[in-house]
Amino acid sequence: MWRRAFTTVGDGAPSRALNLKDKRWDALVIGAGHNGLAAAAYLARGGLSVAVLERRHVIGGAAVTEELVPGFKFSRCSYLQSLLRPSVIKELELGRHGLKLLKRSPSSFTPCLDGRYLLLGPDKELNHAEISKFSKRDAEAYPRYENQLENFCKFMDPLFDSPPPETSQEKSSFSDRMRDKSHRSVFWAHCLRRALDLGQNEMVNFMELMLSPASKVLNKWFETDVLKATLATDAVIGTTGSVHTPGSGYVLLHHVMGETDGAQGIWSYVEGGMGAVSSAIGNAAREAGAQIVTNAEVSRLMVDEYGRAKGVLLADGSEVHSSIVLSNATPYRTFVELVPEDVLPDEFLRSVKYADYNSGTTKINLAVDRLPSFQSCKLSYPHAGPQHRGTIHIGSESMEEIDSACQDAVNGVPSRRPVIEMTIPSVLDKTIAPPGKHVINLFIQYTPYKPSDGSWMDPVYRKSFADRCFSLIDEYCPGFSSSVIDYDMLTPPDLEREIGLTGGNIFHGAMGLDSLFLMRPVKGWSNYRTPVQGLYLCGSGAHPGGGVMGAPGRNAAQVVLQDVKRSSI
Repeated sequence: MWRRAFTTVGDGAPSRALNLKDKRWDALVIGAGHNGLAAAAYLARGGLSVAVLERRHVIGGAAVTEELVPGFKFSRCSYLQSLLRPSVIKELELGRHGLKLLKRSPSSFTPCLDGRYLLLGPDKELNHAEISKFSKRDAEAYPRYENQLENFCKFMDPLFDSPPPETSQEKSSFSDRMRDKSHRSVFWAHCLRRALDLGQNEMVNFMELMLSPASKVLNKWFETDVLKATLATDAVIGTTGSVHTPGSGYVLLHHVMGETDGAQGIWSYVEGGMGAVSSAIGNAAREAGAQIVTNAEVSRLMVDEYGRAKGVLLADGSEVHSSIVLSNATPYRTFVELVPEDVLPDEFLRSVKYADYNSGTTKINLAVDRLPSFQSCKLSYPHAGPQHRGTIHIGSESMEEIDSACQDAVNGVPSRRPVIEMTIPSVLDKTIAPPGKHVINLFIQYTPYKPSDGSWMDPVYRKSFADRCFSLIDEYCPGFSSSVIDYDMLTPPDLEREIGLTGGNIFHGAMGLDSLFLMRPVKGWSNYRTPVQGLYLCGSGAHPGGGVMGAPGRNAAQVVLQDVKRSSI
C-alpha cells in the first residue's frame, strides 16, 4: 500500500502531498538537501513539474536545524555560511523567503595556554594590532597574504557558476557537436584571458598554492606558530589530510572564499540555524510549483529496457515515474546502491567505488548553561565578548599540533589532542537557545571511521571521546565541562547512517586536486550527466564540490533544462 507522504511547509508543519504515483512528473529529485532543493527550484521555474523525495522527516540534508534538546536548536552538520553562491541568493530571492545572515566580527579567536590569544577578522586595524603582539613582520605580511588569496579567488570564482566544459559523452547531431565545441572554446578563452590578467608571476604563485602543502605556503609567509596554525585549519577542515599533505595549500582559499551580503570572505551565522538556508530554498522551490515530500525514501532507480531512467522505486514499494531523475545523494549511494546492476560501464563504476570517501570528522552539538570563560582572554564584557563571536580554535597553537592529531588517526585511533573548531551561534542568533543559555558547535578532527581501539557503536567509547574533547576545552576554559546540559554527537558512521554521507565525508567525496572540476565525480562525466540517460547528479559530489554552495544544484538544473529544450526541437 502507498503510505501517506507529506510535503513540508514554511513553518515546519506537514501538509498532505499529491499522491506521487498518480502522476508522471517531468523531473524527480532524490534528496532534499540544499542542492536538491536548489535544483528543484530552478527546474520548476523553468516550467517543469518537479517532486523532491526526502528520506528523512525533515528537509535540508547536512544543512539542517533540529531541536534535539528542548529549547536548543542545533545546526547538526554544517554550521557556517559564506559559500552560498550570490547568484542563488539573488535569483531565488532567498531574503524574501526568510534567509537572514548574521555577520561575525571578529571571525576567529585562538586562545593559547601561555595566556596569550589571537583575534582575527574583517577589521584590518584589529588584525595588525593582534598579529603585532606576536610578530611585527607577520603583521605587515598578513594584508599581502589576504590580497593574494583574494586575487586567486577572483580568478577561480567564475568556474563555480557554470558546468565544466566537458566533452559530449553521447551521440549527437552535427549542430550540437559544434555548439559544444564553441562553448568549450569560449570557456578556455575566458580562462586564458583571466590568466593573462593575473600575470605570469602570480600564475606561478597560484600553481604553487594549488600543489603545495599548506605548511610550505604558510611557512613562506609567516613566522608565528599560532598565526600559521589558525590559518592552517582552513586547509584541513573536513579532510583526513595533514597540513603537510601536498595539495592542501589550495584549501587555504576558503579563508577568503565566499561572501556575506557582498562582503568578501566574511563567514556568517544563519538566523534559525543552517536549516534556514534549506528552508528558504525550499520556499522558493514550492513557490515555483515544486512538491517536496518527506518520509519518502528512494530504494532504487528504475530504468527501461534501453537503459534510460524511467522513475524511482520507493522503500515501501511505490513507483514514481519520470524520464528525468536528479540525485542529490553521494556518487557512491547514487551509482552503487540506487542504480541497478549491469547498467553502468565497468570503468565508470570502478571509478565511483574506489573514490576517496574517507572522513576524519566528528560533530558535537552542545546545549550549555553559560558562555565559556577563556583563561587567556579576560576582556571585560557583561555578556558575550569578541572572543565568543567567531570560530574559536582549540588545540591549534602550532601546525605540529595539527599534524600530530592527524597522525593519531593515520595510526587508527582518534586524536589524543583533537583539533577543535568551536562556534557559539547563539551569541548573535537569539532564536536558537533559551535566554541566558547557549548552543555550541564543536567541529572535531581527527576521528577514523573504524577506530582500531574501539567502536563508535559502543556508548562508553563514544562518551570517552566526548569527554576527551571537553577536557581539552577545560584547559583553555576552566569549568567548561560542568556547563554542558546535554549534547548530540555525530561520528563518521553516524553522518553516513543519519545524513547519508558515504564514509561520513561532508563533501560527498574528497576534494583533492584529483577530484575537482573535470574530474568530479569521475573523469569524463563532470557536467552532471551520467551514463544512464535521464539521470543527473546534482549534489556536492559534482562540480564544484562540497560546502553549502547551491552551485551543483543550480548548474545541474541548467544542464537538464538545456537537454529538455534540445530534445523538444
